[in-house]
Amino acid sequence: MGATDQAIGQTSKLIAIIDDDESICDSLRDLFESAGLVARCFGSAEEFLESGLHRQAACLITDILMPKMSGLELQTRLKDEKCDIPIIFITAFGDANMRIQAMREGAVEFLAKPFDHHLLLKTVRAALDM
Repeated sequence: MGATDQAIGQTSKLIAIIDDDESICDSLRDLFESAGLVARCFGSAEEFLESGLHRQAACLITDILMPKMSGLELQTRLKDEKCDIPIIFITAFGDANMRIQAMREGAVEFLAKPFDHHLLLKTVRAALDM
């Protein structure tokens, strides 16, 4: 078991990051880890669901437009499975309708890329306190 796996087992404050852009995932993981949070990256919604961590994560940050399952489709699936995880959407291609749908379905925030990392960190901390 690696250090990250041990940390996940010891905390309920796991931040799950889903983005098909590996550089975004790595950047966000570094941001959260520098703030003392445990973060794990996934390249797709399917990979996240298959990991089983959707029941353990304390907060989810996900891109909207991804191959196969979109962030909005993932939000619906989690809701159908009664998995009540705070979701923060990040996107470079979002529009007003996507934002409205995401927020109506309970998203914590909807941020356009590029976004302020300090704002994202503040939003994640607020989501963790929910």
